[in-house]
Amino acid sequence: MKSLLRILTILALAAVPCLTWAQAAPAAAPAATPPAAAAAAAPAAPKYKDLAAFKESPSYSTFTVNNTWMMLAAGLVFIMHLGFATLETGLTRSKNTVNILFKNSMIPCIGILTYAIVGFNLMYPGADFAGKWFGFSGFGVSVTDDVAALTDVYNAGYTYWTDFIFQAMFAATAATIVSGAVAERVKLSSFLVFSTVFVAISYPMTGMWKWGNGWLNTMETPFYDFAGSTLVHSVGGWGALAGVLLLGPRIGRYRSDGKPVPMPGHSMPLATIGVFLLWLGWFGFNGGSVLSADPGLVSLTLVTTSIAAAAGAIGAMFTSWVVIKKPDLSMVLNGILAGLVGITAGADQMNMNSSIIIGLSSGVLVVLAVLFFDKLKIDDPVGALSVHLVCGIWGTLCVGLFGAKAGMAQLISQLKGIGSIGLFTFVFAYVLFLIIKAVMGLRVSAEEETGGLDIAEHGNEAYPDFLKSAK
Repeated sequence: MKSLLRILTILALAAVPCLTWAQAAPAAAPAATPPAAAAAAAPAAPKYKDLAAFKESPSYSTFTVNNTWMMLAAGLVFIMHLGFATLETGLTRSKNTVNILFKNSMIPCIGILTYAIVGFNLMYPGADFAGKWFGFSGFGVSVTDDVAALTDVYNAGYTYWTDFIFQAMFAATAATIVSGAVAERVKLSSFLVFSTVFVAISYPMTGMWKWGNGWLNTMETPFYDFAGSTLVHSVGGWGALAGVLLLGPRIGRYRSDGKPVPMPGHSMPLATIGVFLLWLGWFGFNGGSVLSADPGLVSLTLVTTSIAAAAGAIGAMFTSWVVIKKPDLSMVLNGILAGLVGITAGADQMNMNSSIIIGLSSGVLVVLAVLFFDKLKIDDPVGALSVHLVCGIWGTLCVGLFGAKAGMAQLISQLKGIGSIGLFTFVFAYVLFLIIKAVMGLRVSAEEETGGLDIAEHGNEAYPDFLKSAK
């Protein structure tokens, strides 16, 4: 009961800013406006008498195709949560499997609900907040005008409901990234509280700066992040870094002289399945960010995404072979993800050569980053910091270095976006973790960590028939 009261207290405190700045909810929320929206949007459509009139209009068929692709893309992004769950499970020890699967089952549920209650209207508050640092258009999601919300009056590519569900799938991803970095020693209740507040407030606030037409999108040379190398992946990475620094490494991870002690994951088959599920989901993550079914732009985006992923694997393979003298599978898997994260900021702006360079360099970078964090004794069981934070930053910078937008002005804008979003997110996450640590504790006991979180937190095991010596 005491733990429940503490959780409710933290959630209540986190809600205070939202209540303070609340505005009256509009009849229909404004359309999401990531950078690709400008390319996807058609000229403003005329008003229709009702939905039946819209269905009889010449634009109905095209709108239906666009909206169907967006819903399919949302489904592909949803599948990524299964990919994260199996990847994180495979790269950690079997005694923590139930705990990790539980966290990854709860994150999309928490993410969808919090995004519906407050996050969506924080991230897309409407035209009144254009160029601002903060905006809020009210609690909840609803439609009061069918024509304004469910036709191409809202957007040429999707309805209000499709807009919400696609964006909600993105929101939950940020907390999933944190889960992998703090695995095997964070208290379950503390992590769930963090995820709730992080997805409800921090992620949509920085997302509004660009995708909600905030200040980063209205600079003379707008910051560009097509599908979220910074706005999703680095945001998750900064949150993960804050958690890892406060938690400290797992027991036994480093020797007294600072050298790392290997703690291999218990199932490389699961980890491999997870990465390929994530690659599949990325077709929706990047392809859906076109915000329409535009044949040329969607197909280009899928090609650049896959080329970067493939190049990332090659870069990681050769780097691990040279540096650690073995072609390490976990490094190659993270190399694929590094290429995917790296290309995400500019997937619609790159050609084949640029995609290869971005993917290859991301694959090299992720291996070096894993080794670098180990030297600093920053314990990240799955390499989330190296993949999502480091390669998210690199991929965002690449928009100013390669492709159609390359140039000094764009590079400076990219640096402004990376720096401002990184600073805000890290401070927010660090303070939030500190509050949680003070109120309810952050790390499990040494006895619980040694015995495994499956028994300590859940009272059951994923593999009850395995001998303890095999875990």
